[in-house]
Amino acid sequence: MSLLDVLGSKSRLKILRALSHEPKYVTELAEEVGMDGKTAVHHLRTLEDAGLVEPYHRGNRKYYQLVRTVTLRAAPPPERTFILQATADGDRSSDDGEQAPGES
Repeated sequence: MSLLDVLGSKSRLKILRALSHEPKYVTELAEEVGMDGKTAVHHLRTLEDAGLVEPYHRGNRKYYQLVRTVTLRAAPPPERTFILQATADGDRSSDDGEQAPGES
């Protein structure tokens, strides 16, 4: 699944917004974004597969934390830029970046 597909879900964007403040355990996260636990786990798995979040355990609770910075840049002509990238903290490379065809 492309980064654009992963981020094309309003539910996953809500999860990323919540995790941008601090790590959260699944139940807490599900309540905060207004979904049931099963749905939250489904979206978290997609975000984990995309390398955007990572789980860790503290006691019996499974927490998730945001591990990559996601950047979207869209500009009108004459620049005509569309860049969507996810980078590890401190990494400025665009190895996961997606650009519109013909753009540099």
